[in-house]
Amino acid sequence: MLLMRCAPLSVCILAIAGALVMGTSAFAETNVPAKPNIIFILADDLGYGDLGCYGQKLIETPEIDRMAAEGMRFTQFYAGATVCAPSRCVLMVGQHTGHCSVRGNAGANNRSIQSLREDDITISEILKKQGYATALIGKWGLGEVEEPGHPLRKGFDYFFGYLNQGHAHNYYPEFLWRNWGKVMLRNEVVAIKADYGSDFKPGYATKRVDYSHDLFAEDALRWVEENRNSPFFLYLAFTIPHANNEGTRGTGDGAEVPDYGIYADRDWPNQDKGQAAMITRMDRDVGRLLNKLRELGLAEKTLVLFSSDNGPHNEAGHNPKRFQPSGPLRGMKRDLYEGGIRVPLIAWWPGTIQAGTVTDHIAYFGDLMATFCELTGADLPPGRDSISFLPTLLGKSEEQKQHKYLYWEFYERGSAQAVRFGKWKAVRRPMLTGEIELYDLEADIGETTNIAAQHPDIVAQARQFMEEAHVSDPRWQVPKPVVKPAG
Repeated sequence: MLLMRCAPLSVCILAIAGALVMGTSAFAETNVPAKPNIIFILADDLGYGDLGCYGQKLIETPEIDRMAAEGMRFTQFYAGATVCAPSRCVLMVGQHTGHCSVRGNAGANNRSIQSLREDDITISEILKKQGYATALIGKWGLGEVEEPGHPLRKGFDYFFGYLNQGHAHNYYPEFLWRNWGKVMLRNEVVAIKADYGSDFKPGYATKRVDYSHDLFAEDALRWVEENRNSPFFLYLAFTIPHANNEGTRGTGDGAEVPDYGIYADRDWPNQDKGQAAMITRMDRDVGRLLNKLRELGLAEKTLVLFSSDNGPHNEAGHNPKRFQPSGPLRGMKRDLYEGGIRVPLIAWWPGTIQAGTVTDHIAYFGDLMATFCELTGADLPPGRDSISFLPTLLGKSEEQKQHKYLYWEFYERGSAQAVRFGKWKAVRRPMLTGEIELYDLEADIGETTNIAAQHPDIVAQARQFMEEAHVSDPRWQVPKPVVKPAG
């Protein structure tokens, strides 16, 4: 594993001393704070190449770039899935999509299968039992008021945001949820023909007053200040830069933002200005949150992680070629190629994580559960596909355990499977029955050349991993392969 120091910074780094006891108490005889605060910031549809610290040239992200310079940047970190609901399920329960209960974005007529089950153990439930105050601010998508997956039933003390992912398309909704009740907003929404099976109008606002992202940012600052005297876990699930899909269909512009900011005078279409302005607006608010931690004296007591739920979209009417949001990677959201699932991860913890470091440790959303358990002294529940990457965060790469493989499956577009093991990446379309493509990511990060024919032994290993990882679930039926007529 590569762990390298970037440009020197005048940052005081505390030495991490003593033994790290794997799976039990993580910090015997070290300087690391016991039960540190944890903030996980999740962007929505932000690509691997959308940030300056990952190579973006046109969109300005100075605050997140500073966060990376003061912390650790992962180059081989993966989302749980290539669309939002299963990715967030993997994050919450520490199981990959061959095992977890929510494996896709369900339609309105079958919405209940997108809810976490009563027996799904979540990160928030574990941390709450460890004495943490817990909050979810932003987008949930894993259970609504009447369902077992509602966030207040899954370990969160406080919730403010969207329950339904279709509702979350609209940045100017008629209402948001706070705990069990609705907070009515001053926006007026025109409905577009779409049915998410819930009590809101899927559409876009004709009267725009209250911008949901801004409300989330302010609420997060308030909640952190109010809970500063006890250990806390904040899951801050921003919706930026997800498109308002209904807005795209209604007006041609799904990149909803109050203003174009520094991009207003660029010679770009409005959709491109909006896409860039959304990301820079989110960047500003990440900086505000880190500054709040400094102001409250909590920076050295708080691990902050920033990532994205899957690869970038092309749903706002903007031109993805302008910004190259996948960077050097192939594919986007809804692909199991790298561009659909490899995402940024930045870890910031002044005094504990060495500033300006970059790691190529291979990890994914499911590993957050084991990491947080080790961090807080909690027991990892059985049956998890989760390995703590806390040793990597602490600069102890020699103690870092590795996955045999990472696995994904996807039920849309005819279905697909993917597995990453070592330098190899295999993709099979459709699931279970399709031909396996093989790529060497060390030599071909863009997955341009399928070398399956040259490595039948590696293909056989990939097939074995795929068959081992996929456990059938009656709620998630693999689509039947489409048979094309002869001729």
